[in-house]
Amino acid sequence: QEQLVESGGGLVQPGGSLRLSCAASGSFFSAATMGWYRQAPGKQRDLVATITRGGVRNYADSVKGRFTISRDNAKNTVYLQMNTLKPEDTAIYYCKGALSSNLAVWGQGTQVTVSS
Repeated sequence: QEQLVESGGGLVQPGGSLRLSCAASGSFFSAATMGWYRQAPGKQRDLVATITRGGVRNYADSVKGRFTISRDNAKNTVYLQMNTLKPEDTAIYYCKGALSSNLAVWGQGTQVTVSS
């Protein structure tokens, strides 16, 4: 059984920053493309950013230039550094690990709220 455990969510003012973390097992993590997705109430779950085993990154246009995804393979952890946060970034953020499009594991999510 693989578990992804997210942490780092919370309440932040517009323009602020948060860093999310997602920890996985070594055997899974070393083989997986990792990603962050988010879902606001009443909306679908959308891709935020992904990073491959080799460190190739992809971002949603809405976060490009503000968010940075990274992975520490020694710690089996993927991070999402979120800067210049906006109210529209408010959502539950989910970590995803994928061996393929049909073999994926999701974390339980961590709440990010951006509000004045």
